[in-house]
Amino acid sequence: MVKIGNPDRNAPVILTCNYHLTVARVKRALRGIDAYLLIANSRGVNVWCAASGGLFTNHDVISVLKTSGIEALVDHRNLILPQLAATGVEVKTILKKSGWRAVWGPVYAKDIPAFIANNLEKNPAMRRVRFPLSDRIEMAAAWAFPISIISALIMIPLWREALGSLVLGIWALSFSIFLSFPLYGNRLITEGKRRGFILFDFGRWGLPLILWGFLMVALVTYSVSVGDFSWGFIVRWGFASFIIVLILSIDLTGSTPVYKSGLHEDRLLKVVLDVDKCKGAGFCEQVCPRDCFEVDKERHMASMPRAELCVQCGACIVQCPFDALCFESPGGEIIPPEAIRKFKLNLMGRRLVSRENSASDRHLS
Repeated sequence: MVKIGNPDRNAPVILTCNYHLTVARVKRALRGIDAYLLIANSRGVNVWCAASGGLFTNHDVISVLKTSGIEALVDHRNLILPQLAATGVEVKTILKKSGWRAVWGPVYAKDIPAFIANNLEKNPAMRRVRFPLSDRIEMAAAWAFPISIISALIMIPLWREALGSLVLGIWALSFSIFLSFPLYGNRLITEGKRRGFILFDFGRWGLPLILWGFLMVALVTYSVSVGDFSWGFIVRWGFASFIIVLILSIDLTGSTPVYKSGLHEDRLLKVVLDVDKCKGAGFCEQVCPRDCFEVDKERHMASMPRAELCVQCGACIVQCPFDALCFESPGGEIIPPEAIRKFKLNLMGRRLVSRENSASDRHLS
């Protein structure tokens, strides 16, 4: 537990995971606010990935509530959870087992002060994940840096004189792909509907291949202009740059927060709403990171007017208290809510029993 400012017995209690960057951002966002910050064990993984993968569960939240001593420091039992934990943490279970009433905070830490000032109410912008310039720069660097290191280790003994140009090309291609995302993002679709792995996802317009084509034209133009055209030069650079383009484009959709990973079979599922079960509780609207839902409070009915934006995270299914939502496969197979709650996605998109449920099964046996 971390004290932020000078919290009193009525100070808000906020919980996050133990991913170092997330903790740093939450602390920075809370400057000037008096609050208690609880840090749950997510095995060092960020909130969304940990919750979706069964590493950040009800057990982890309840454990930190019981062991941190927070219950002796405040007179209330209200907890602010990160919205992106909704794929793996259930507020009804937290209330039942700990007596703490949890509400879903905003997606981004920077919105926490406004959320608190607005009496713990979120506007649609606070609920929605985005892929802004700063995040795209981070992702471009995250791809370019390791690829540059690996390429250098390969090229030093084989083609040392080309190393500088190759590394420069890697960074240029990586930044070109991610910085230009707004130009093609809304047209990017996961390749095909076949089952299995999709290693290379170029989107409808094949942006990486287009960039590679421009690079090849530039290479040919350069070599001709300096009077040093050589097919060996073109072939070597063409092969090297094509390999780099392929690597940079592995699971391009999965490198964004606004598209489902091309490695996950869940990308083919769709969320189905059973209107007969829906009571308009609104949990789906509160936890959806793509703002797909709208709730008619007069008719007590939810709808999905922006269903095409869905990233199949399953948060709405996990949180619906009436089990009015489920996944449906392209073949019409229904995946019920209890299966989504129990089986979590690993990095390769396979659903496995979550760490919490696995421990419970062992205990029962």
